[in-house]
Amino acid sequence: MQASVFVGTSVDGYIARADGALDFLPPDGGEPHGYDEFIASVDALIIGRKTYQVVLAFDAWPYGAKPVFVLSTKELPPPPAGAVVERMTGSPEAIVSSLTRRGFRHAYVDGGATIQAFLQAGLIQRLTITRVPVIIGSGVALFGPTTRDIQLKHTKTQQYASGLVKSEYEVLV
Repeated sequence: MQASVFVGTSVDGYIARADGALDFLPPDGGEPHGYDEFIASVDALIIGRKTYQVVLAFDAWPYGAKPVFVLSTKELPPPPAGAVVERMTGSPEAIVSSLTRRGFRHAYVDGGATIQAFLQAGLIQRLTITRVPVIIGSGVALFGPTTRDIQLKHTKTQQYASGLVKSEYEVLV
């Protein structure tokens, strides 16, 4: 299974404020910058419990009927009507193995701790990072401490009129 990350960050590398708030991101994602095309390319999402709780507070469920696998050892609040949500536990390797056996081919991995765990396990193949022109000073870091260097190959960078800058990378093994 291919696993990809598509994430917006502040210039200083935070994907959310310390309390999980995303208020520094452009409303409705800002101008089109490839998210719709990206989300159309995945057949499942793997997110952490904290990310799930943040998304539940959105005005509308952003994933449509795509299956969303929430990594949590705790029971989850119920999903909105029409959402396909399943709680999973286990190592990143076990999660990917299980989803691959079930026929999933391309997963979107989201949430700070979840992204970090999947990167450390060598299970992310593609990173798309869109930097928002703001420095928030502290919050949930996209990348935490690593036990090894994770080599990337830059494949593309695109700048948008609003100041968003999207860079794409392949994760090298």
